[in-house]
Amino acid sequence: MPKGPDEIEEIFAEYDPDIARRLMAYIRPYARHLGLATALVLTASAMSLAGPYVVRLAIDEGIQKRDVRALMISVAVYVILYLIIWRVRIYQTDIMVRTGQSIMYDIRTQMYAHLQRLSMSFYDTHEVGRLVSRLTSDVGVLEDFATWAIVQLVNNAFVLIGILVVMLAMDWKLSLLTFTVLPIMAVGTFFWRARAREAYREVRQAISRINARLAENIWGVRVIQSLVREDLNFKLFERINRRNLEANLYAARLSSIYFPAVEFTNAIAMATVVWFGGHQVLNGHITAGVLVAFLLYVDRFFWPIRDTAMRYNSLLATMASGERIFQVLDTQPEIVDKPGAVPLPPIKGHVVFDHVEFRYKPDKPVIQDLSLEVLPGQTVAFVGATGAGKTSLIKLLDRFYDVTGGAIRIDGYDIRDVTVESLRRQVGIVLQENFLFSGTVLDNIRYGRLEASEEEAIAAAKAIGADEFISKLPYGYHTEVQEQGAILSVGQKQLVAFARALLADPRILVLDEATANIDTETEKVIQTALQRLLKGRTSFVIAHRLSTIVQADIIAVVEHGRLLEKGRHDELLALRGRYYDLYTMLYSRQQMAALAQD
Repeated sequence: MPKGPDEIEEIFAEYDPDIARRLMAYIRPYARHLGLATALVLTASAMSLAGPYVVRLAIDEGIQKRDVRALMISVAVYVILYLIIWRVRIYQTDIMVRTGQSIMYDIRTQMYAHLQRLSMSFYDTHEVGRLVSRLTSDVGVLEDFATWAIVQLVNNAFVLIGILVVMLAMDWKLSLLTFTVLPIMAVGTFFWRARAREAYREVRQAISRINARLAENIWGVRVIQSLVREDLNFKLFERINRRNLEANLYAARLSSIYFPAVEFTNAIAMATVVWFGGHQVLNGHITAGVLVAFLLYVDRFFWPIRDTAMRYNSLLATMASGERIFQVLDTQPEIVDKPGAVPLPPIKGHVVFDHVEFRYKPDKPVIQDLSLEVLPGQTVAFVGATGAGKTSLIKLLDRFYDVTGGAIRIDGYDIRDVTVESLRRQVGIVLQENFLFSGTVLDNIRYGRLEASEEEAIAAAKAIGADEFISKLPYGYHTEVQEQGAILSVGQKQLVAFARALLADPRILVLDEATANIDTETEKVIQTALQRLLKGRTSFVIAHRLSTIVQADIIAVVEHGRLLEKGRHDELLALRGRYYDLYTMLYSRQQMAALAQD
């Protein structure tokens, strides 16, 4: 289910074998790499386990017996041992990093491709920030589990068993004394894990709230400053930030209690070994080398236990992240090519709305029994109050949504019977707030027709009236527009969008409030270009500017999803119906706006 802006997602989830099985599908192609990495880890750990034994030989055979040669051999073996371990660790780390990054690459690539295919209804109910988090944070959690966690858990088990075997073989009595502290550590770990899980959940939730508040305030900074909300917003942010501070301090206190307690337990075990082992050395039951080696093994014995406890929360976080990722991947696009769909051939632009019905929700009709025929080359202006259903009609035409009743036909083809790609390649859209992508001005003009030459793109910009301001940019058409076209004004972005539409050369053109954000001076520049853009194309215009409306071949008045009136400007004015009222209202507003500018 989609979440509201104030809802916090679960950070942890119980172990789910189905999610684990699906995650393994991404790991399986790299099984050989992970197998090699595991073998290298186990090799390094096995050699590391030999280290204390070499120390024992150095003490017993070298120092105790005053045998310099034996001491030198022991030291040399110890150094060579860890040189080999160092080299093995390098290979193992390289393999694991490459494997982890490859798994992340595969998941992100699949998710990105899937997101590109999902319908508009999905994006209507899912926040962009959360979707970005799926591709970044959640995939990162999976990478940690798929490589380091799995390999390390195998290694922890190997090291633990290896140390147990070696310790029992060296002295089973000392081993049993060492193990007496394990119940204490197990109980402590159990209680810490439960509290740490809640603490780290609160930390993640707190930082999530901070990120949400920051994003909202940065995006709305103009409104905040215009309404002098800085002080109030600062207080709200300070409150959220304080909760984040308290959550982090509490988590830190838990760690400051648990980990020193583990070290203290370790110290108790070693002190026990020193006390009883020391007596055995004095009594001649064991050698000093055995005692030192035993102490080194005891010190290493607790590390895999601590690490395994820490991996538990990683496993739970992986289950939650995996669940969220698969929720996205399991969402099927609503708009897909039906079996047997055919490519839409080059069209003339004859559009028929045949008793069209549409609703976003079953109980809320948006378009009701709307019929309209548009001949090739005609321009239709949809007018009506906000929420009348004008933009929904445009979305249906480009098949961002499917009609729930009736049909839309282009040149006799029901648009549900043709492939989505072939339909959208012949329908161009210019929106009120057009999105410009990072890159150059030229890149954005050619966005809908990548094969176009630079000369063709410049010709389109000149035809639309954009060349004048583009030429004045620091690097002309090769100027980087920055994020969302930050260096351009709203009107300039619209002009770039018009040039992009002209270069794409669609047979059907949609202008959705496309001149709403253009000032009067800019409007004069593009009116001639608009006439050229619309000429020879079937065009659908949603506009509030009279200059755009009155020139339309058909003016369609939409109210509550129904077609109330249709005709030319003069015809509808003569009726003195709904269009007359809307026109009079718009005329009065624009006259007042013109006087205000003067």
